[in-house]
Amino acid sequence: MQYTKFALAALTAAVLAGCGGSGGGDQTLKVKYTAQVSFGDSLSDVGSYAVGTVAALKGGKFTINGDNTAINPELTGKNWTEHLAAQFGLPAPCAAQTGLDGNVAQGFFVPSVKKAGCFGYAMGGSRVTNPVGPNNKLTGSALGALTVPVTTQIANHLAASGGKFSGTEVVFVMAGGNDLLFQLGSLQAAATAAGTAAGSATFASTLIPLLAAGATNPATAGAAITAAVRTASAAPGATTTTIVTAAVGAAAVQPGNSAVASAAVYGPMVATAQTAATAAGAKAGADYAAANGPALVTAMGTAGTELVALVKDQIIAKGATHVVVNNLPDVANTPSGLSKDANTRALINAMVSAFNTQISTGLAANDKVLLVDVFAVSHDQASNPGPYGLTNVKEPACDLTAAKNPLGSSLVCNGSNLIAGDVSHYSYADDVHPSPFNNLLLARYVAKDMVTRGWL
Repeated sequence: MQYTKFALAALTAAVLAGCGGSGGGDQTLKVKYTAQVSFGDSLSDVGSYAVGTVAALKGGKFTINGDNTAINPELTGKNWTEHLAAQFGLPAPCAAQTGLDGNVAQGFFVPSVKKAGCFGYAMGGSRVTNPVGPNNKLTGSALGALTVPVTTQIANHLAASGGKFSGTEVVFVMAGGNDLLFQLGSLQAAATAAGTAAGSATFASTLIPLLAAGATNPATAGAAITAAVRTASAAPGATTTTIVTAAVGAAAVQPGNSAVASAAVYGPMVATAQTAATAAGAKAGADYAAANGPALVTAMGTAGTELVALVKDQIIAKGATHVVVNNLPDVANTPSGLSKDANTRALINAMVSAFNTQISTGLAANDKVLLVDVFAVSHDQASNPGPYGLTNVKEPACDLTAAKNPLGSSLVCNGSNLIAGDVSHYSYADDVHPSPFNNLLLARYVAKDMVTRGWL
């Protein structure tokens, strides 16, 4: 689907008053909302982790943080939910729960606190129903992100609001991205482990007979070298260098094989073994990913089904009448996605499609739900950025090097650690999260669909 200048003009007209226009709510709104409630993940998080060291680093939201409009008017530090609250004439949204459960010494442990009167439940790292998302302490992350899942976010709101929605609020739901990223990361880690194991085995099985070939009794020499390799491999801090040293040492003391101690002799043998190991490791890793990738697609379909059930049974059935559900964007065309090989990008697309299909199938006929096709517009931005005012859709605006950004994330990105040049119209702040300008575009796109429905 292509979004032409006509569509962009409609976007601008729809949101002139609030989303980057006059800066205030439009008093001619067709629907007057009494509150804005948001459930989801980092794309909608308004400051769940703006505490401790994160706050000290002038971070807290997953974009370019802080009011940097003095640098460029587009660097507002706001995400899409904040723009829409202004459009509705509502107060700026605040995080319903704050805190970190990470490393105390690094300032990443701050007790969790629920904030009365704050309805921004969306939280970085959160998944649909699984409580362990990216950067949760159970993953080994020092940050200790709370990653409260959407199912619990909704339950928390119901507990705080008498078990129901009033029907006069607008409810935003945008989730599923962390289900994808978490599962993909687990698959890649397992595939890497499989590749490493296969590569190591092939390296040894290739090198040992080469080193033993010059001995008077190659079979005896091979056994001795094998024992040395096993011992060296099991030693703490083992490396290829220490393993090769042990193997060559064992080979050189075998009768008739002293010449192998020369680097000129064993060097080409090591190179041959490394080439074989690289090929074997790559194949094993790819085979593992190919065999296990379909399960991830199925899991994403399940996550979509679970989100549909939550919207129907825990939001609409509890009284909500205006529920905006955004589907997953084009993850394969984020900087993170673009860094992957073709097979991984195809898997990402299949995972996104499985999730979005369930959302569309399960919610399309409900008159209390507005489905926003974020995938379509983000996909078009990737290939047709000019009409959207985007100047870069492939690289992060934030300097994510350790020296500049200790978390390697937009969570602690601000005006002091951007890459050089004008990044105000970059699409992405880091490898997956949108810049303030792209958050504004998303707000406009949601607003346009709300106007079309008669909800704005």
